[in-house]
Amino acid sequence: MNNVVKCHIKKGDTVIVIAGDDKGKSGKVLQILPHTGRALVEGVNFMKKHMRKTDDHPQGGVVDMEATIAISNLKVSE
Repeated sequence: MNNVVKCHIKKGDTVIVIAGDDKGKSGKVLQILPHTGRALVEGVNFMKKHMRKTDDHPQGGVVDMEATIAISNLKVSE
């Protein structure tokens, strides 16, 4: 079943986080995931990912990267 969330934001919009740990932060929308009701916002909702040593990451270690955030926690900034 398709549970697509109707979005009030779109890719490229500048948004403000209105709820959660990153409340008050703003950033540009990089990606929208309508089937999950989430969005990827630049500079918001960082998580730590443990990376294995590879050719791309010769050091390996822990990398900070952005995670998705619920669309309901975002507001388009004017």
